[in-house]
Amino acid sequence: MPWKGYFDIINSVDEFVIYDDVQFTKNDWRNRNQIMTPQGKSWLTVPVKHQTGQLIYEVEVSDPEWQSKHWERLKQNYSKAPFFKDFREPFESFYRGEKIHNLSLANLKLISAVNITLGISTNISDSRQYRRDLAPSERLLTILKSLGGTEYLSGPAAKSYLDESIFIEEGIKVSFMNYENYPTYSQLSQEFAHDVTILDVLFNCGPEARAQLKSFTL
Repeated sequence: MPWKGYFDIINSVDEFVIYDDVQFTKNDWRNRNQIMTPQGKSWLTVPVKHQTGQLIYEVEVSDPEWQSKHWERLKQNYSKAPFFKDFREPFESFYRGEKIHNLSLANLKLISAVNITLGISTNISDSRQYRRDLAPSERLLTILKSLGGTEYLSGPAAKSYLDESIFIEEGIKVSFMNYENYPTYSQLSQEFAHDVTILDVLFNCGPEARAQLKSFTL
């Protein structure tokens, strides 16, 4: 369940490509995020079983009861949030519904639920639709060209590995999301934190949640 910056990127583009046919890395954001508790931030982790070299979309969940356990933790920590009752339904339906055993599928379903709740209509596709036998930057360029893209928007971490020159040569602009100067809002903890799940925004801000994302206010 990503943070608000992830959904700012989705809402800023015409096509958002889930890049899940690359190697899964342990202790990363792909299977965990932080929620806010009265004591501060706390990890909410999807337990997974994986082998070295396994791709993200191949990773399976190791605990069949993870959804119900996550929902109980969310209820314990957000039931007193101002808009928990108003915004709980789509997420309770996921966590208490059909058991999901694949990590990528779980992420896609949760991301889609948030998009619907926020009113984000961006088309979501999967990197598995495209060629894999290319260097990382070349592959990204191929995906952009296949989609007819004229600009590539990414998180700032990509600056360390992306070869921008090959995009420029093809007339494709490269932009990086700016995560600075997000507004603050009332949280259920004395110490404010931006880097928590988007659910924290939804349950605390309700109908004003979109105002906490830059892409809705530009």
